[in-house]
Amino acid sequence: MHVRYDPEVDAAYLTVGREVQAGEAVAQVSEIRNPHGVGEIILDFDADGHLVGVEVLQASKLLRSDDLDRAQRISDESL
Repeated sequence: MHVRYDPEVDAAYLTVGREVQAGEAVAQVSEIRNPHGVGEIILDFDADGHLVGVEVLQASKLLRSDDLDRAQRISDESL
């Protein structure tokens, strides 16, 4: 599993299994709201229905700070 974090928008993305290739279709099918009213989780599935990623909005409120500290920062990624 690979975790990327963008502190500017406070969003994290957890890649599950293989990374989705550019141009590959991803079907976003499920959004989950935290019962405490903070944050949102979006599950991404590939065309075959396999989970490929989890997006966490308001990540600093839903994930532990030490997990975010270990995540690759989006601004650190080379294009």
